[in-house]
Amino acid sequence: MLTVNSIKNGIVIDHIKAGCGIKIFNYLGLNSADYSVALIMNAESKQLGKKDIIKIENNLDMDLTVLGFIDPNITINIIDDETIKRKINLRLPDKIENVIKCKNPRCITSVEDSISNVFYLIDEDRGEYKCKYCDEIYKVSDM
Repeated sequence: MLTVNSIKNGIVIDHIKAGCGIKIFNYLGLNSADYSVALIMNAESKQLGKKDIIKIENNLDMDLTVLGFIDPNITINIIDDETIKRKINLRLPDKIENVIKCKNPRCITSVEDSISNVFYLIDEDRGEYKCKYCDEIYKVSDM
């Protein structure tokens, strides 16, 4: 059995869908961190069967909107003196900006670099977003 010690102060990103932990790890730039970081992949989970976990021995300023878009079932635990001080449950954000790029070649965002890619959540159950400018549909599962 694998044992990873608890952290004194920092963040634990838990309940990550198995296989998605590396996306979050890379998004947060943890490969170049100068503090302790643990990426645990395919850990046993009673709820999910298998899950990924990231333990960060540091407090980071994270964009929870992007993390919620990557995996809306994530739980963020803020650890202080080896105790969970705050628990944040994520969900799909209502609006995302410059996280994904519209794939419609006729969309104004494909032509004008200065225009932000903005998508609005239209169906939370199916994880569907619609481009603000051209109504192109984007599914989270396409990511």
